[in-house]
Amino acid sequence: PGYRRRTRCGGWGLPRSVSSLAAVGLLCTALTTFICWEQLPPLPWASPAPQRLVGVLLWWEPFRGRGGYPKSPPDCSLRFNISGCRLLTDRAAYGEAQAVLFHHRDLVKELHDWPPPWGARERTDKALVLRVFDDQEGAVTLTGKALETVGSRPPGQRWVWMNFESPSHTPGLRGLAKDLFNWTLSYRTDSDVFVPYGFLYSRSDPTEQPSGLGPQLARKRGLVAWVVSNWNEHQARVRYYHQLSRHVSVDVFGRTRPGRPVPAIGLLHTVARYKFYLAFENSQHVDYITEKLWRNAFLAGAVPVVLGPDRANYERFVPRGAFIHVDDFPNAASLAAYLLFLDRNVAVYRRYFRWRRSFAVHITSFWDEQWCRTCQAVQTSGDQPKSIHN
Repeated sequence: PGYRRRTRCGGWGLPRSVSSLAAVGLLCTALTTFICWEQLPPLPWASPAPQRLVGVLLWWEPFRGRGGYPKSPPDCSLRFNISGCRLLTDRAAYGEAQAVLFHHRDLVKELHDWPPPWGARERTDKALVLRVFDDQEGAVTLTGKALETVGSRPPGQRWVWMNFESPSHTPGLRGLAKDLFNWTLSYRTDSDVFVPYGFLYSRSDPTEQPSGLGPQLARKRGLVAWVVSNWNEHQARVRYYHQLSRHVSVDVFGRTRPGRPVPAIGLLHTVARYKFYLAFENSQHVDYITEKLWRNAFLAGAVPVVLGPDRANYERFVPRGAFIHVDDFPNAASLAAYLLFLDRNVAVYRRYFRWRRSFAVHITSFWDEQWCRTCQAVQTSGDQPKSIHN
């Protein structure tokens, strides 16, 4: 059975005896921190950035369009230890910005709301016309003449395409004109500006408590919880839930069926009452690991059961013994049997929290962190020209 498989480090398969269980525990206690933890790659902004003044203009406030930014831009130095940033919301400063951020969801809605042609005496409607060429895909593109004019930016300026939805939930993606943008900003590690939904960082003081709620077993009254806001019977996560719920009880919360409202104590305190949390993504794509893992599970102190990219992808970001992957089991019945086993064996269950001895969780602050990280990326990048073809 799938739940009897043993992983090379940090995989907690069903033990054949108490002695073998203890041996595995002693071995991983000594070696896991050095081997497994050290496998986590360093984040690209680990070293201090040069203090070169850089202006970054946010063209649209994400999900609000051109209504203006409702609050003051963040202090990058205070929030993220990034100095030399000038965050701009006034479009009159367009020509002074070294980078301009364009949020994709607003891009496909604000088709005529683009920067004026750089170097042109006046802005003409013809030069800024965009057309929808494929209604079925909801795709947008620039006409040939418009691209020649609109694509001319102030010298050295980056147009940064920003998106944090998966490709499955990104309308208009296929129709974006090639070479329109010269940088990308997303959760993908191959982005020019890489900003994940969250990450683990080393705690400087071993006695410091990890961020979030601790795994207080005495408070855990339930076994499996799931909070879901978008219910779609065609999604892999919903299909898997139906299979899993035949073998183990799953309490579902959310505004859509079959969920019940999240209690007044809030999401984190609600999930903290459960031993496991279904960190199921709405679609499976490379590096698409969202707040469902970082916030809903890790911060709440529940063991995440993940459905998303493959296990190797998750292990690029978190220790292999910090989560349970549905792919580790041949079917949902085997996974349910393993969860029930962990429910009865507290010592084995606690191993999924060993990472908290060395690490705490950072949750990305939308959209302040993306803004500041773009500034930092400009500071540390060279002047080599680039464009995004696809």
